[in-house]
Amino acid sequence: MADLSPRPERAATSRRERVAEEHRLAREAYDSNVPLRASNVREPLHGAAADVVRDQLREPTDLQVAIGVAQQLLDSDNVPALQEALRLLLRAHDAEPTTRPAVVEPPALRCPAAHPEDPTPCGGPTVVTILDAQNSGANGCEHHGARLLASLDGSRVYPLPDAPEQAAIRVFKAADTLPPFAWLENAPRTRPEQRSHEENRRRGEHR
Repeated sequence: MADLSPRPERAATSRRERVAEEHRLAREAYDSNVPLRASNVREPLHGAAADVVRDQLREPTDLQVAIGVAQQLLDSDNVPALQEALRLLLRAHDAEPTTRPAVVEPPALRCPAAHPEDPTPCGGPTVVTILDAQNSGANGCEHHGARLLASLDGSRVYPLPDAPEQAAIRVFKAADTLPPFAWLENAPRTRPEQRSHEENRRRGEHR
């Protein structure tokens, strides 16, 4: 900070001289602070200094933001994040689609006994093994185990070691009431081999 105390080479002899000396020192202090005033954004700026402050205060455009996000995600394998980066780029160019594509849910994991054409979900954990007449088997929940058991001639059901009590019995009883390939809702059910064991017993027929 500049020293504003008047220190002329010779002592001021009058009040007028002392006032003039103080004004001179004040002007020198003002001139010495020009760089500080130029860096203050509240002061009017011109030329290169104004360009620097303007660039610092300028808001980035939508396109600049979108490009920055895309550059950061260039090597990413995060699909939702990549989709968002593309959406920002499209929006910056006024090309964002009016409707979002439908979200495709991945297929739910089901037990091995579930037939590929059977759309129903599992009815619980995998608890039984279904064996066909050639002893080829598949593990399944009670729901799909019963549907598979009802669909295979000469098939049998066995509980897995950690199955709850009477799981195999419940599967066996449920399969008795189901027609083969129960998921085929419009399949004909006129012949014995197309109907459930329970219905055939009521009719006095066997499949």
